[in-house]
Amino acid sequence: MAAALAIGLGALGPGIGIGLAVKGAMEAIGRNPEAEGAVRLTMIIGAALAEAVAIYAFVVAVIIAFVL
Repeated sequence: MAAALAIGLGALGPGIGIGLAVKGAMEAIGRNPEAEGAVRLTMIIGAALAEAVAIYAFVVAVIIAFVL
């Protein structure tokens, strides 16, 4: 139960964050198409950093499930 809560709640935040980042990037590209490359690069870096939190939550869930 604790492992399920760890990965479920740990993945919720990054999921919402990545969705908001992509939404903001698409709006920025729509307003300024010439800046598409810079906006896309920044969005990918931000999404990768947000995804790292989900990976940490997964690692904690695996530790809880198999070690504790």
